Amino acid sequence: MRLQRLALAMAGMGLLAASVVSTPATAAKTDPKPWSDLTKQSNSAKAAAEACGLTTGYPTAAGTMEAADVTAGRPPQGTPYESFKFVGTRANATWYMAANAAATQFYYYGLLLQGGNLYRHTTYVYDGIRPPVATFKKVGGGWTSFKTIATSNDSIDGPSHAYLYGLNSNGSLYRYSIVGAGIKSLGSFPGFKGFKTMTVLSETMTYDTLLMTTTAGALWTVRIPVAASTKPVLKRIRTGGWQNFESLVVENCGLRGGVLIVGVDNNTQTGTLYAMSKANGAATALTGYGKIPGVVYNGINAVRLTSHYDPMRGE
Repeated sequence: MRLQRLALAMAGMGLLAASVVSTPATAAKTDPKPWSDLTKQSNSAKAAAEACGLTTGYPTAAGTMEAADVTAGRPPQGTPYESFKFVGTRANATWYMAANAAATQFYYYGLLLQGGNLYRHTTYVYDGIRPPVATFKKVGGGWTSFKTIATSNDSIDGPSHAYLYGLNSNGSLYRYSIVGAGIKSLGSFPGFKGFKTMTVLSETMTYDTLLMTTTAGALWTVRIPVAASTKPVLKRIRTGGWQNFESLVVENCGLRGGVLIVGVDNNTQTGTLYAMSKANGAATALTGYGKIPGVVYNGINAVRLTSHYDPMRGE
């Protein structure tokens, strides 16, 4: 029952979408939404059947958490949420929403880097206009040389798994198993010296796939089998054009493995929306929908806000 209730609640986020629609270019600006909207089953089931969407979060250096819904269209539409007090960070991973057994308390959890330390946050979301309250627990030190992190969380397949990936300035990609409140090292993979950003594109019982960019602007998929002895499989989707983005946020779109991608440029504080077919190397279809109006991406990086029970299926 807890899974069912949470799945119904997350339908209000517009994540079960099937297509991209045209919207007026001069849509009226709306006030920021309260975070409690993310915990409610709203009347957006109809909207979800008409347009794909995703929720992007972007913690700031000033110690606030910002977020916005993005709905695909020509042009895309952006609707911010009210900001709340967080903590200054330098890298963040996906925020997963869960609930207690009675479905009376909703919360997000995830991992972040502050200086050389790895922390786990639990951020409680309340009814009405009360802002969320974030709590933090140190997981471990020794993370100074890591540039960015990403997490996978396949909680619906069997056997399920949760991994943490860290892109290190030494040119290696590290993988850790997330075990309760701690992590366990699973080794590293060399050959990632020129890579810049990453996010999880697929998470299954047998492999994870990262979507990554290079400093030169290429876009790649990196499939990492769960089997510890198996090397990653890299496929290049595009040779250039992605160099301006410091963050990628992806979300499932439709029933055929397609995704939405928001690329965030920290220099201009803008997000650009793309739709991408199920990843298949250079044969992958990509469509650009332009910059997202009404959203100022003033964070350190941008991350996906999703449900604990909504794995990515982009490859």
